[in-house]
Amino acid sequence: MAKSSDFKTEDFVVYPTHGVGKILGTEKQEIAGTELDLLVIDFEHDRMTLRIPVSKAHESGLRPLSSKKQMDLALVKLKGRARVRRTMWSRRAQEYEAKINSGDPVSIAEVVRDLRRNSSQAEQSYSERQMYQAALDRLAREFAAIEKIDEETATSRLEKLMNIDKTPDDVVDTESEDDFEGEVE
Repeated sequence: MAKSSDFKTEDFVVYPTHGVGKILGTEKQEIAGTELDLLVIDFEHDRMTLRIPVSKAHESGLRPLSSKKQMDLALVKLKGRARVRRTMWSRRAQEYEAKINSGDPVSIAEVVRDLRRNSSQAEQSYSERQMYQAALDRLAREFAAIEKIDEETATSRLEKLMNIDKTPDDVVDTESEDDFEGEVE
């Protein structure tokens, strides 16, 4: 059970399905005849305010920002070699979506790494580009909050990290001849 001292006003926190938000404070609200203490969290990027019962904060997956050590692990994953399974895109997309919505920076970094394209690789589909951008944005927002920099700088740093020491040997062919979006199982 969360205590209100676990999360403080002005703290940056991560909510798995929405990413980085800032705690605006707490408020009391009566819901169905029960008075609840709610954490009020602002997600500036999504122009959204979320209210979560303080007692359910941890259950909901709300967590403080990752430590620098945790983010360093994510950056190591980001710099690694892409590991793309040769399954249908729809199945991979579900797995990527689950990793993004987990809120775990290491899992999100894996998605960014696996969906990143070199100029020498085939063009990405619209859905691949959208998912890549969503994962990169989510990772950059947490990286920016940890490093106390703006999102644009964070994104730029992450992209530079991915381009370091990349050789043509690192290019991974993500599609096999029998793997295409219109395939029926």
